[in-house]
Amino acid sequence: MILVDQARKTYGARTAVDGVSFELRSGETFGLLGPNGAGKTTTIHLLAGLLDPDGGRIEVAGAADPRRAEVRRKLGLAPQTLSLYEDLTGAENLSFMGRLYGLGGGKLRERVAWALEFSGLAERARDRVKTYSGGMQRRLNLACALIHEPAALLLDEPTVGVDPQSRNRIFENIEALKKMGLTILYTTHYMEEAQRLCDRVAIMDAGRILALDTLSALIDAHGGAAQVTAEFEAPPAGIEALFPGGTLTGRTLRFATAKPLEDAAKLAQAGHAIRALHVDRPDLERVFLSLTGRRLRDE
Repeated sequence: MILVDQARKTYGARTAVDGVSFELRSGETFGLLGPNGAGKTTTIHLLAGLLDPDGGRIEVAGAADPRRAEVRRKLGLAPQTLSLYEDLTGAENLSFMGRLYGLGGGKLRERVAWALEFSGLAERARDRVKTYSGGMQRRLNLACALIHEPAALLLDEPTVGVDPQSRNRIFENIEALKKMGLTILYTTHYMEEAQRLCDRVAIMDAGRILALDTLSALIDAHGGAAQVTAEFEAPPAGIEALFPGGTLTGRTLRFATAKPLEDAAKLAQAGHAIRALHVDRPDLERVFLSLTGRRLRDE
C-alpha cells in the first residue's frame, strides 16, 4: 500500500531521516516508535508530500510522488499540530475539509454526519472548536483526516495532550478503522500504544530504523530474558541449585529465564512458602533500551 525506499531528508548539517525503508501492507496498523526528535514527523511529512525527500523513493498504492493531488487523495493525515479552525464549529471544520477534497451536496452531508458520530462529537457539532477540550479537538483532528474516505491514514502522535477518556476513545476509533480495512501508519513515543494497536513496529532513533518486525519477534530478538523475583517466608535452603545463575539475598531470589511460567511453577513445587512473586517480562521499552542504550522517553 505504501512503500518507503531509502528516504532521506536533511536540514543543513542535520540529517532528520537517514535512509529509511519500510512497507505498509494493506489493512495493517504499522507503528513508528521512537523518542521525540527521532525523525517520525519528518517521515510522515515526506509520505504526505509536505516535504520533498533529498533522496530515495516513496509510493502510495503504486503511484509515485505524494505531492500530486491524485496521490494525496488516497491519504488522510492527522498531524501532531492540530489542523483546525477554532472560530468554526466542528461541523464547519469537517465540511471545509471535505470540500477541499472535492466533496459536495448529499455526499458531503453524509460524510460530515458520519465523522461527527464516529468521533463522538455529534452533540457538539454546532459549537465552535475553541470551546472544545484538548481531547475533543484531537478527535476532530482525526475525523477531518477521514472525511474523504482515504485508503490509508497517517497519524502523527494522535494522543498528545489528551485526557484518559479521549485517549481511550481514540484507541477505539483506530481499532474500528482497522476492522474496516484501513491501512494505518501510527507514530508514537508511548510503548503501550504501539503494543495495543500495531501489527508491526519499526523502532526509530536519530533518523534511522533500528529494527522492524512484529511485536513478539522484536521482543524475542532484542528484549532479553524475563526477570523473576521471588520472596520467601523464610530463607530457602538449597534453592540456588534449582536456578543456576540466580542470586539469593536473604529471603529473596532473583534470576533470568526464557520460560518464566515454567520456572514459576518449579518454584511453587520446591516446597518453600512464597510470600511474593514478580515476573518482569521483556517489552518494547526493553527492546528500545537494548538497541539504543537509553530509555524510550529520553530526549
